[in-house]
Amino acid sequence: MDQNGNREQLIEQITDLVLAKLAGDEVAGSFCSADVQRIVDAGAERIGIVLGQSATAHDWASLIDHTLLKPEASEADIRKLCDEAVQFGFASVCVNPGWVKKAAEFLKGSGVPVCTVIGFPLGATLPDVKAYEARRSIFNGAREVDMVINIGALKSGDICAVEDDIRAVVAAAHENGILCKVIIETALLTDAEKVAACLAAKNAGADFVKTSTGFSKGGATVDDVALMRRTVGHALGVKASGGVKGIDDARAMFEAGATRIGASVGVKIAQEACGIKTSTVVGNY
Repeated sequence: MDQNGNREQLIEQITDLVLAKLAGDEVAGSFCSADVQRIVDAGAERIGIVLGQSATAHDWASLIDHTLLKPEASEADIRKLCDEAVQFGFASVCVNPGWVKKAAEFLKGSGVPVCTVIGFPLGATLPDVKAYEARRSIFNGAREVDMVINIGALKSGDICAVEDDIRAVVAAAHENGILCKVIIETALLTDAEKVAACLAAKNAGADFVKTSTGFSKGGATVDDVALMRRTVGHALGVKASGGVKGIDDARAMFEAGATRIGASVGVKIAQEACGIKTSTVVGNY
């Protein structure tokens, strides 16, 4: 779809939500700024901009969660991450829960939000523990949360457990107006399980589905992103993470249907977008 088509679709979606709210539709009863943000991310008018020839480094950066989740990351590393996020205008910085408060301090007044991970990286903690972790992280300054599903429950065919697990974190996020992304860990799933996980996330009210933690045996692939986009339609955003190593990978993910990228090489992507060569690769999230 071209940029004009994206814009028209975005307007239609927002209009439908507003009209439903005014009509007292129960489904739209929780309509708030987070709903609009979700539509903007999923409708992706700005994707048309970054895929165009006039895209700037800032255009690309605005779609990237600048990420550092290595266990050995130091305070100096987190400060550097935040400084880069401000410099390039990344969509967020994504850090482990233990660094949320410090990252929020470093980013105060910058307009760049802090994203954190919940139940990371295995997804095997209990739903109430994940919900508490989300609420505590939000209290400390997180403005987006990326949760890992109960992968074992999904592999066992217990979709109700998967959906309840997601819903617990979604509730914790949405009661605070916070975006919730759901990591399904595609490298461990069959295509049928990927579809089931995406539908569970959609049914539970999540804002995004996300490919990977970056800590399993594989990361995002174009085929997985395309499958996830077909499954959730335009109702949710799709975040590609793990193994995005440069501008070519990022472009391929966006063309497949991603609306957000999680990467530790955000600076490299932004620099390549404006023709600056760089040999520095921070990591492989």
